Amino acid sequence: MKLVMYAVLICSVWCVVQAQTGGTLRANFQLDAQQYSQDTIIKAEQPPEKVSSMGFLSLIYSYDKFEAGMRYEGFFNPLVGIDPKYTGSGIPFRYAMYRNDEIEATVGNFYEQFGSGMILRLYQDWALGVDNSIDGLRIKATPLNGLQLTGVVGKQRSYFSLGPGIVRGVDADINLNEMDIFGQGWLGDDVQVRLGASGVSKYQPSSDPLLKIPLNVFAYSTRARVSSGGFNVYGEWAYKINDPSEANSKSFNPGNGLYVSAAYSGTGLGVNLIFKRIDNMDFRSDRAAAINSLTLSFLPALTKQHTYRLATMFPYATQPNGEIGLQGEVVYTFPKNSFLGGKYGTTVTVNYANLHNLDSTLTDTSVNRFTYDSKFFAFGKTLLFNDLNIEVSHIWSKSFKSTVMFATQSYQRDIIEGKNEYGLIHPTIAVLEGTYTINSTNALRCELQHLGVSADSVKADKNNWAFGLLEYTYNSNWYFTVFDEWNYGNHNEQEKIHYYSGAVAFVKNTTRVSFGYGRQRAGILCVGGVCRVVPAANGLTLSVTSSF
Repeated sequence: MKLVMYAVLICSVWCVVQAQTGGTLRANFQLDAQQYSQDTIIKAEQPPEKVSSMGFLSLIYSYDKFEAGMRYEGFFNPLVGIDPKYTGSGIPFRYAMYRNDEIEATVGNFYEQFGSGMILRLYQDWALGVDNSIDGLRIKATPLNGLQLTGVVGKQRSYFSLGPGIVRGVDADINLNEMDIFGQGWLGDDVQVRLGASGVSKYQPSSDPLLKIPLNVFAYSTRARVSSGGFNVYGEWAYKINDPSEANSKSFNPGNGLYVSAAYSGTGLGVNLIFKRIDNMDFRSDRAAAINSLTLSFLPALTKQHTYRLATMFPYATQPNGEIGLQGEVVYTFPKNSFLGGKYGTTVTVNYANLHNLDSTLTDTSVNRFTYDSKFFAFGKTLLFNDLNIEVSHIWSKSFKSTVMFATQSYQRDIIEGKNEYGLIHPTIAVLEGTYTINSTNALRCELQHLGVSADSVKADKNNWAFGLLEYTYNSNWYFTVFDEWNYGNHNEQEKIHYYSGAVAFVKNTTRVSFGYGRQRAGILCVGGVCRVVPAANGLTLSVTSSF
């Protein structure tokens, strides 16, 4: 039956394309494949199939006020580290949309976000294996200038099927500067004000014989953004009624979240301050789901998203059941031809993040773990994560530039990774990067990194690491990369391992082809506070991406 539906959809889109002139067809393609070899040194297992591959082809056709699209996905089998429940193939994403100046209507699959996403963010991240789109209906309406209303209803994607819960949501976004009902330009040009409010509910039957589980769970949020000149202030408050689930250990406490940011941007200077408090805000359309499955809420990360490899070895994963913290960042560019700026300028970035657990009555010895109290603005005694990092980028000449980065962190490994023998560990990272531009189409880039690890417990795991990378760019579209990640400080002599790797990539227009070979260390991959476990692996890799 599904094959018949897919065939009808494909034929319908094809007929529309052939019947209309002036329409546009866009496509996006990606293929990722990996060959696995047994490597007892790094404890890399070889799966029975030896080679895994996964990919997708997305097609979008638009004509006048009409748009339709679909995405074929195939997992044969998923790469190691991606949820094996994705195994198989099909067209899990397809939609049709009509829009004019007043309304936009979508049937089928869609992605959406209300505010910062604390009560609803539907998105896809191919690298993490996350796709929580809704299959249903969405309406966007603009009844007045400056007012946009959005309504959604449907069920979330769960691999190649749908989750059991029904999701309903509404959102109002108000741009006061565009609302001419108060008079043209009534706020002036110096101040911009944007307000918003959202409501999301999910319905799921329950057969629990012991607990009185709420079948309908409602969450709401309000938000405001005010900007003037170089200043920008944003705040969002979210609340969720009691929603006992596997993810929160069947807690009957309501959930809430507060996110406040203030930023300033001026000539050569940028400042950003953020405060966040999250309490029991894991929100899913299925109370039995876990990890990254069937999530509705997205809780913005409050840490710097590092790009240097050793700085990402201990990434922070957002704790939806309880965290409080702050982050501050200052970016300053010294003027050109100044003492510290030099001839071409110097940019200094200082970033600090600090996150704790909540100061609550919920402890390991609590008699009643179904409810608890917490002090709203109080930081708990347990430090979850902090990160102080300084980065200095300097252009020395037209052909050479460098970046120096230093970071010191604290990472509560037992809580973040669910372990029980490490406690708080303290990574320290130093990075030196240099890029030499040979000519307009050729360049050489080098990275040297070091990671030192100490711990409050007697076990610091794998201790110190060193990393070196060399990348050569030829003719602007060929990239040759080799690197080695060496665990030289491991206490076990047999585990002082080199994780070597090499890759060749070719880029032309919108197409990129990459082929590589090497070892992959076991660890955690995080994007925006959402993480997945990455097992150790050894073998060949192939990646192809293209859009046309």
